[in-house]
Amino acid sequence: MDYISYLRSMVGHERVIMVVAGALVLNNRNELLLQLRSDNNTWGLPGGYMEMGESITDTAKREVREETGLELGEVELFSIHSGPGNDKTLESGDKVALVQIWFTCREFQGDLIKRNEETFDTRFYPLDQLPENMFASHEQVIKDFLSGKSAPIIR
Repeated sequence: MDYISYLRSMVGHERVIMVVAGALVLNNRNELLLQLRSDNNTWGLPGGYMEMGESITDTAKREVREETGLELGEVELFSIHSGPGNDKTLESGDKVALVQIWFTCREFQGDLIKRNEETFDTRFYPLDQLPENMFASHEQVIKDFLSGKSAPIIR
């Protein structure tokens, strides 16, 4: 049983703090990697929930690999997003207060996955041509990135 299932077996749908990690992956043309998510058919950054026994960088790297097929090299802390604006009720009815930790990465290898259980598509987008149907909770992270503010950004 994974950590989330274990936790939910004890608390049901009650609000719990969950840690999320992911990465803003940029190629050599400074294009941003986005994933068309299978859960809600919106474009977003690759990332997901931390598991027991993982470091936060391990979580980001694992999630990017699972969702996109890419193996990340060195990552740098970009931002931490938390607080009431990150509270959600998931489709399952589970309530979460997310702590989102985002990294940037320009070193990677592998071939992009086009489709799997979590992903309908993956592609690199020019920063001035991002798709309109973006995953709402990732929009602020991308806005912060495009703002040119110095990292790390803490919200």
